[in-house]
Amino acid sequence: MRVMGVDPGLTRCGVGAVEGRPGAPLTLVGVGVVRTSPDDDLGTRLVGIEEGIETFLDEVRPDAVAVERVFSQHNVSTVMGTAQAAGIAVLCAARRGLPVALHTPSEVKAAITGSGTADKKQIGAMVTRLLRLSEMPKPADAADALALAICHVWRGGGQQRLAQAMAKARAGGRTWKGTTL
Repeated sequence: MRVMGVDPGLTRCGVGAVEGRPGAPLTLVGVGVVRTSPDDDLGTRLVGIEEGIETFLDEVRPDAVAVERVFSQHNVSTVMGTAQAAGIAVLCAARRGLPVALHTPSEVKAAITGSGTADKKQIGAMVTRLLRLSEMPKPADAADALALAICHVWRGGGQQRLAQAMAKARAGGRTWKGTTL
C-alpha cells in the first residue's frame, strides 16, 4: 500500500509518501513541503497549496491519503488556516477517488513512538529510523507528513481492508454467527 500523508498548514504544508504493509519494512517514496507566503492573500495561498498537493499526488500516485485531523487550539487563526489546508488536501484526494483518512496528532504520535505525547524531535527520530534514512526529514512538517503516512499504513490500511471485506461479504449475502453481514 502506498500512502501519502499531509501535515496541513497555510505557510508550510508537509507532504510525504511511504509504501509498505503492517509488519514489513516501509519505504520512502517522496517527501516535501508546499510553501506559501504569509504576505499573499488567502485565496492565492489556498491555490498554491492545491497546486503543490496535486503535483505531489501526480508524482507519488498513492493508494490512499492520510491527513492530520484538525484539533482545537487556543489560536483561532492558526486552527482556521490548518483546517483550510486540510480541506484542500481532502478535496484533491476526493477529486481522484482516493480514500482519505483523518488521524489525530496523538494517534499518530502513539503509532510512531508508542506515546501520544511525543514531541516533534521524537517523531522525527522515529520516522528517520523506521524509513532507514541517513538524516531526519526537515522541516518538522515533512517528518510529520511521513508520520501520518506510516500511521495509516499500520492502522488505517488494516481497517480499510476489513471494511472492504465486510462490504464484499454483504454484497454476497453472507452471514456470520446468524448475523447477515
